[in-house]
Amino acid sequence: MRDNEDQRVDGSRRTWLITTTVMGGIGGVAACVPFVGSFAPSEKAKAAGAPVEVDISGLKPGDLMTVAWRGKPVWILNRTDEMLADVKKADPELADPQSKKAFSMPLPEYCNNEYRSRTEHKNLLVAVAVCTHLGCTPTPRFNEGAQPNLPDDWPGGFLCPCHGSTYDLSGRVFKNKPAPDNLDIPPYMYTSATSLVIGKDEKGEA
Repeated sequence: MRDNEDQRVDGSRRTWLITTTVMGGIGGVAACVPFVGSFAPSEKAKAAGAPVEVDISGLKPGDLMTVAWRGKPVWILNRTDEMLADVKKADPELADPQSKKAFSMPLPEYCNNEYRSRTEHKNLLVAVAVCTHLGCTPTPRFNEGAQPNLPDDWPGGFLCPCHGSTYDLSGRVFKNKPAPDNLDIPPYMYTSATSLVIGKDEKGEA
């Protein structure tokens, strides 16, 4: 009689353990589903990395406009002939005039030239406006010559207000500055004579 009672107790305990284990497993799976789902990018995150189309029809020679791409400011500068001449003038003073070092993204092949722009629109510079030192946004200093915090032979370009790094009108960093690299050039392409898209080119999206 005692043996039969023990068997019933053991059977009840075994049933309870199996039920508890199964329910715990189901709960664990249920708990994991939203956690794993959190790794999937949200629609907002997707939008933040999406290409940005820009209307440049009103960008006159000498004008600079700033747009946001991937949460970063991107400059579009319509350089005058004088500004393009200043690019050549700056070459001897630059740390990496040929842009051989990349910062956070590779230089697009079609911008692998002195002006760091597409040859069909060499006047237009498209550059990420983030200093390669500590991430500040440089300010335009387009006028040549002596100015506060700049050398007397300043050829025109950009000055980072945080720690004094300077860049020429192609976004290339000058020698002996805190910033180690040139400004990034994002992938971009022209969709018409008056518009371009940043973050996408003939090879696809960045």
